[in-house]
Amino acid sequence: MEKIVCKVREMMRHSSPPRLIALGFMSVIVIGAILLMLPASIREGQTVTFVDALFTSTSAVCVTGLIAIDTAEHFTVFGRTVVALLIQIGGLGVTCVGVSLILAAGKRVGFKARKLIKESWNIGGYGGLVKLVKYVLKMTLLFEFVGTIFSFIVFVQDYPPLDALGISLFHSVAAFNNSGFDILGGLTNLIPYQNDVLLNLVTCGLIIFGGIGFLVIIDVKNKKSFKKLTFHSKAVITVSLFLIIVGTVLIKLTDDVTWLGAFFHSVSARTAGFSTYSLGNFTNAGLFVLIILMFIGASPGSTGGGIKTSTLFVIGNVVRSIITHQHCVAFKRRISESVIKQAFVVVFLSLCVVMISTFLLCIYEPQFTFIQLLFESTSAFGTVGLSTGITPYLSGIGKVIIILTMYIGRIGALTIITLGTYKEPTTAVYTTEDITIG
Repeated sequence: MEKIVCKVREMMRHSSPPRLIALGFMSVIVIGAILLMLPASIREGQTVTFVDALFTSTSAVCVTGLIAIDTAEHFTVFGRTVVALLIQIGGLGVTCVGVSLILAAGKRVGFKARKLIKESWNIGGYGGLVKLVKYVLKMTLLFEFVGTIFSFIVFVQDYPPLDALGISLFHSVAAFNNSGFDILGGLTNLIPYQNDVLLNLVTCGLIIFGGIGFLVIIDVKNKKSFKKLTFHSKAVITVSLFLIIVGTVLIKLTDDVTWLGAFFHSVSARTAGFSTYSLGNFTNAGLFVLIILMFIGASPGSTGGGIKTSTLFVIGNVVRSIITHQHCVAFKRRISESVIKQAFVVVFLSLCVVMISTFLLCIYEPQFTFIQLLFESTSAFGTVGLSTGITPYLSGIGKVIIILTMYIGRIGALTIITLGTYKEPTTAVYTTEDITIG
């Protein structure tokens, strides 16, 4: 046993932060699957295969919300608690939770842990990282507490007080962490509450604050003025508002839903995964709008996935600068070449992941339409959780494909592809030569 511990420590000492983060998420997923396979987690008369337990654990840790089996009908209170904890760990990030445990134990946070936090949240420096972790934990608990109170007001009308409290707490955790899990049963998600204004707005509020990024929330709290915000915060807020408004209008135009329903799905499609209407009844145009929103996703340093709003902001400004023959500038700030390169690489790799996942599903799940499979793949990659209803009917291979897609979407395609390919920068300088584009 001592030799194994030493081996693990040695591996951690020599592993890069991205590799440790990837292994951390993988370890939590496996542990979660094992816990969900325990008799204490499974309701009497129900059976849960390892693939379904692994699927549920992956979906929870990757804060997705896609389900192969109904959470309420198959898992006991203990099992649902495990799912909620996995969602919380996945939303905050394995490294953040690990640092929190170190702080709770009263121990000093070392440089390695600080470096992991820096990498996982993509922060520029090392200053104030421990203070940031503490603030994020307090902020998360505050939002989830307030969300639980308002959700309880709605659910207590249909459930006994104790059950309503459990459902409200689970829903609040899932919504703030942008995970579309529900424990209402019957695979109905929030369809029974499609006209409940309070629950719709509370859920949207939790999704927006959870998906906009902790750094942006802190910046807004400290600056209290849009002009004084950092360049990053301005970009994230601008794109988020634009996507919510445009998404709402397009969904309303393409499908027979209320304005509240259109607004809800415009917000939820950006990595949350809750639905108040059956997506199986949406038109192809409506599903395509949702696919675009799911692919874009939330913002950096948040609980959501996708290519991120900041990436779209950079791509959009690069296109504008090319058309107008101007420098790539926004809010009187110039976007660096390194950021532009990274944005295009992220989009390219993300498209590759979605295309490969969809292609494999087309091979192994030919009974479903292309738009259904593309929707499922994008939902998995964007860690959204929306589905046209085909998830429970996927074959074992189909579920494994979705599991891998969810994992890559949560860790990041760029992180995954560089895990074993990092090389020191070369000092060689080659001759420049143009090629024809377009």
